[in-house]
Amino acid sequence: MGDRAAVKALFLDRDGVINVDHGYVSRVEDFEFVPGILDFIKTAQKKGYLPIVVTNQSGIGRGYYSCEDFEKLTDHMLEKMREAGIEIERSQVFFCPHDPDEGCACRKPMPGMFLEAAEKFGIDMKNSIMIGDKPSDIEAAKRAGVGRTFLVEKNQGVGELKL
Repeated sequence: MGDRAAVKALFLDRDGVINVDHGYVSRVEDFEFVPGILDFIKTAQKKGYLPIVVTNQSGIGRGYYSCEDFEKLTDHMLEKMREAGIEIERSQVFFCPHDPDEGCACRKPMPGMFLEAAEKFGIDMKNSIMIGDKPSDIEAAKRAGVGRTFLVEKNQGVGELKL
């Protein structure tokens, strides 16, 4: 049963899961991948998962850095991912630039970024996975209907997590 054409996604928070969270990371020189994450994403992709980044970036809304800074850093991250053999495009990165007080529908724990990705890529949410380092990451994924969620320790990597 089910639509064989449906895409399963590996949703990933950015700061603390993909890169070491030094607090409002916005510059290329401060960006450092969490050990093991690139191999994990590459393995997930080989198993048919589409990597999708879903990241709150309240530093933009708070005025700590600009959208342009975020885009430059995102380009760097994606370039390094592609160098590691991961197929990923800018369209697979979703971010919320809002201050937490703005009450938007995209800031985790709200499911907006997940729902936008699901619509854009035809994602089968029940067979998708979310990896986050905050309870709000997991709550957003569950609200969006993501089937499996994993809460990992900030900056500690995914360890022996099985897909």
